[in-house]
Amino acid sequence: MRAVLLLFCLLLVPLAQAVELRDVRLWDGPESTRVVFDLQGGTSHKFFTLENPNRIVIDIADARRAAGLELDSLSRGVVRSVRTGPRDGGLRVVLDLASEVSPKSFGLEPNGTYGHRLIFDLYPKNNAAESLPPNDKPAEIVVAAPPPAQSDVQAVKPDVRPEARKPVPSVREQKPIIIAIDAGHGGEDPGARGLSGLLEKDVTLRIARKLAALVNETPGYKAVLTRKGDYFIALRGRTAVARKAQADLFISIHANSMPTPREIRGASVYVVSERGASSEHAKMLANLENAADMIGGVDLHSQHDDVASVLLDISQTAVREASFDLGSRLLESLGSVNRLQKSDVQQASFAVLKSPDMPSALVETAFLSHPEDERLLAQNDFQDSLASSLLAGIKGYFGLYRPQQQLVYAEAPRAPPGPMPVRLKRRR
Repeated sequence: MRAVLLLFCLLLVPLAQAVELRDVRLWDGPESTRVVFDLQGGTSHKFFTLENPNRIVIDIADARRAAGLELDSLSRGVVRSVRTGPRDGGLRVVLDLASEVSPKSFGLEPNGTYGHRLIFDLYPKNNAAESLPPNDKPAEIVVAAPPPAQSDVQAVKPDVRPEARKPVPSVREQKPIIIAIDAGHGGEDPGARGLSGLLEKDVTLRIARKLAALVNETPGYKAVLTRKGDYFIALRGRTAVARKAQADLFISIHANSMPTPREIRGASVYVVSERGASSEHAKMLANLENAADMIGGVDLHSQHDDVASVLLDISQTAVREASFDLGSRLLESLGSVNRLQKSDVQQASFAVLKSPDMPSALVETAFLSHPEDERLLAQNDFQDSLASSLLAGIKGYFGLYRPQQQLVYAEAPRAPPGPMPVRLKRRR
């Protein structure tokens, strides 16, 4: 009898140690499709790809599919369907794909919202260079032709054809003022959650879209959204979108939250701090916001060497004055819509604000942890009022600062997008 019980217990050990696959979530972004496996615990995995048809096969060690997990209708982005089955004491997952991909995978430890996760980012293989995250793209090397020999120069006759003439700069073209609008969080990173379940990533996207519409309706202004849907984008990726668009100003929209006490409410505005956060409250917020890159599996600081960090700090100093002016104007206009949690512009080391080439501000519109603030944030009219107040602050700022206009060459090729110098010109 004891032998039977011992054998029974030994048979139960692998089952007890098996990690459950509790959910599979898909996020379709502009650069890649993200597949998130929610697991009961940590484990290892390996994968390989197959063609004709295109598939990616993932073997998760010591795992099993949770009872009741429904995958039949799961399809988004390049993922057509998801299938599972037991394999060598673990779980095999097959992703049927619409095209070839270059997959990247990593695991994440539990946080306040999710448990253990296995993440796959599927980048289109036929467009791999454009699909890589910002700063991961290979540098373009341009080799200049050697100068001609002196004898060759003397022998060359000038080309006087009209199409060969050097383009003459035209009158300064009135470049639109470009506003980069960043809806905080998104996709795998939901941000704060209200008492009734309202998610920060959803409310910030609604406000960002409303603000973008108002900006585009304003003559001489143009809006650029860092994200247009519910997908994750790394913090550096957000500023890269703004920089590629040659934005003149960057605003990141968020909704605040505090575990206790819940009576704290109102709006606040942050600009980057040269030496870090200016208060313990600001430090905590900065840590929460900067953790988004870890939630997304990207270690922001590991991407920069010491020299780049020093250069970034030096460059950032040039826009701090303008950022403070922008922040104070945003605070003033927000105060007409909602009470202010902080009446002065705050400073914190938000990574998303560390752009050296454009004034930047992070707006905490209200507190999702406060019942009244959450109720307001869920209302369409209040979102409209917030967007209008932000536009008023932006226009007030550009009443003092104007982007420097550039000469336009009618026949000259357009310069490739890239980091731009500070383009601020103070009105006198």
